[in-house]
Amino acid sequence: MPALPSRDEALALMHEYTASESLRKHMLAVEAAMRAYAVQYGEDPERWGLAGLIHDFDYERFPNASRSPDSEHPSAGVGILRERGWPEDILDAIMGHAAYTGTARETRMARTLFAVDELSGLITATALVKPTKSVHDVEAKSVLKKMKDKAFAKGVSREDVTLGAQELGVDLEQHTQFVIGAMRGVAATLGLAGAPANPSAPTA
Repeated sequence: MPALPSRDEALALMHEYTASESLRKHMLAVEAAMRAYAVQYGEDPERWGLAGLIHDFDYERFPNASRSPDSEHPSAGVGILRERGWPEDILDAIMGHAAYTGTARETRMARTLFAVDELSGLITATALVKPTKSVHDVEAKSVLKKMKDKAFAKGVSREDVTLGAQELGVDLEQHTQFVIGAMRGVAATLGLAGAPANPSAPTA
């Protein structure tokens, strides 16, 4: 089995290909969720974390507006990673997170990546409309309520969120709360820690 790339190597590659701060933070959020689920399932958090950290690194350069199953994102990125010797189980998971590739999600890693990807975006969007802009003030019920509003975070696929939980065999509300918890653990990195209250500030 090929050696795992280091997290620093993955992070450098992600930064090389992705200039967008919001897209970088999305990948960091998915990494956190993948690591948390790996621990929950007794899997390798380093391996699962890498899948989350790198899954969208090619999206900015190869956005794939036509949703081609075998070119642009994620196929282009997977080709780059394969050339660099990344393990096939991670590459399969990355292919499977985009439903339009037709890649079967046969491993728990692949199903988990699909299940947390769109959901983490919905959680981020919910946090950003809070007065505090903090994920610490987000609960699963408010995320799922926002999910019913089709005008909110229109880029998030509700179908993928629902299907992801079903494939993982978890309750959607519990799954949402679990991912919120994972994201709270890296809230400062994601820019979702909120502004700390300053009790000494003048009130006048």
